[in-house]
Amino acid sequence: MHHTVIVNARAGTVLEAGPEAFAARIMAAFEAGGCAAEVRLVHPRELDDALSLAIENADSVPVIAGGDGTINGVLPVLLRAGRPVGILPLGTVNILGRDLGLAGSLEHQIAALCKGEPVVMDVGSVNDRMFHSISGMGFFSLMARNREYARRRFPFSRAVAFLVAATRSILFTRAITVDIGIGSERRVVEADAVLVTVNSFEGADWRRPCLDGGVFEVHILNAGGLYSRCKAALSVVSGKWRNSANLISLTGSAVTLTRRDKRRGHITFDGEVERKAGPLVYNLLPGAVQLIAARERAH
Repeated sequence: MHHTVIVNARAGTVLEAGPEAFAARIMAAFEAGGCAAEVRLVHPRELDDALSLAIENADSVPVIAGGDGTINGVLPVLLRAGRPVGILPLGTVNILGRDLGLAGSLEHQIAALCKGEPVVMDVGSVNDRMFHSISGMGFFSLMARNREYARRRFPFSRAVAFLVAATRSILFTRAITVDIGIGSERRVVEADAVLVTVNSFEGADWRRPCLDGGVFEVHILNAGGLYSRCKAALSVVSGKWRNSANLISLTGSAVTLTRRDKRRGHITFDGEVERKAGPLVYNLLPGAVQLIAARERAH
């Protein structure tokens, strides 16, 4: 089986290894998995066009390589694809990659991808913006911004960068008042963070058992200061966050979030941060994309 792999040439993994060495490593891993691969390293601005061309080639399996933010950026192309597309995770967190059963070393991910099967996945939209996994405000958007800051300051260690980002976010998060609508239910909360996920995450490693469940889950981290944020962070790491007294989780197929202060706030979409004002209207696009996963179908 032949694969055409479109790689974000600015991904940290590529820059660390060097483009030629990284491309050679990908091709060797596909060959070891009993497949063949052509690797195209392209600038982030050219990813859409390069992926579209790969999708048009019926004789090859298209694959997009990059982190959660890269996958977020090509969602419009994936929606139009009309066929399964492979994901090769190259980011720091790789939420979507883990959900697809693609974890471990690059070689392990490619071996799993070669044996993968098509699955369908829901996609979320916020006004005119789409996301595949997570959107949030408050602590979570600050965490995304601090992660970019830490990556520049500590390029030699992802672990150190993540720890610095988490510490800064816990220390400097400020509570926000949010009007939340989930279906016909309305509530006003003062929260350190509000997180909206496409389908439900479980466990310490935050994985989704089902990618096409047709629901949003809204997680509200109650405002309580530094101590409660530290407790919440510990509950996430330990996998006991579902039982945390500081966290409320609700589900629905349509969600609206409105900041009471009417200010343009930072919102994160799969790790990418933008400033948006006004009501944020979340709608679900059921089964919108087809991906290749190394996991059993879940319904």
